Amino acid sequence: MAYIKLGNSDLEVSEISFGAWAIGGWMWGGTDEAAALRALEAAIDMGITSIDTAAVYGFGLSEEIVGKAIQGKRDKVQIMTKYGLRWDDTRGEFYFATKRNDGAPANIHIYAGKESIIRECEDSLRRLNTDYIDLYQQHWPDGTTPVEESMEALGQLIKQGKVRVAGGSNYSAEDMARAQTVVPQASNQVAYSMVKRGIEDEIVPYCIEHNIGIVVYSPMQRGILSGKIKPGHTFKPGDSRPDTPYYKKENIKRINDFLDNIKPVADGKGISLAQLVIRWTLQRPGISTVLVGIRNEEQLKENAVAMEFALSQEEMDTINKQLDELEILMDLS
Repeated sequence: MAYIKLGNSDLEVSEISFGAWAIGGWMWGGTDEAAALRALEAAIDMGITSIDTAAVYGFGLSEEIVGKAIQGKRDKVQIMTKYGLRWDDTRGEFYFATKRNDGAPANIHIYAGKESIIRECEDSLRRLNTDYIDLYQQHWPDGTTPVEESMEALGQLIKQGKVRVAGGSNYSAEDMARAQTVVPQASNQVAYSMVKRGIEDEIVPYCIEHNIGIVVYSPMQRGILSGKIKPGHTFKPGDSRPDTPYYKKENIKRINDFLDNIKPVADGKGISLAQLVIRWTLQRPGISTVLVGIRNEEQLKENAVAMEFALSQEEMDTINKQLDELEILMDLS
């Protein structure tokens, strides 16, 4: 396993990180806590020591499961969690209405006021059963609160030893520049996949120039790039993926056609499409670590193979040529 320092900080993270959104169950059709705990423990044992979660994932459940898994292993792991999506506060920007795992309605607000962050940090520390967070990230920019105010809270938490380093999530280049004036930014966590490459235009160049780490989430585009989701796939109740453009009928077909075209690369190396996709993502410019959503040991073992090989420039070029010919339809109607 390779370990990478995030930006100018002293925080080292594993090149593949355990993405803990799915184990919270919310928006993923429920969870199996026992399976999640086994997967977390196995991941740590094999060197995947960086775990990314958030307060809102499962409305605290993901953090609680992570907290159970790290007991007795805290010095071996790096906990990356997030603040700023509130389901118990109406301040800030209304984000969207949803339902909790138990079916109860919930309204999500984006809010990152200074005193709110301090409170959220205490709540996350309690759920995680730890006294410090390695990387504390603003989940989404808050249009009602200047990022400088939010970073004042991070500076305070860092001085208190409750947070090691600060980072953003879904930050623009401007957000990063403003945040940097108050607290050094170790990283920016952003969505990036073979079929969602918008960060290459501005965010990647900015991060490379200013030595800010890039933490990638959804490299599998929530599973569709694994090749296991075919036209006509049936999703569990509560699964939000069918509401996104990538899971519309025509796009599922187009993505599967693309995967068929790059499958010879995977076959030639004796690997799965999922392993190929993760490795491609790791080798893209500026990427520090890739969050891989894992719900059980089977998924963990499959995805971990991506650490064991590299793609040649010729193989990368072959994949990129096919990507240039893939068009995703973004109209949801």
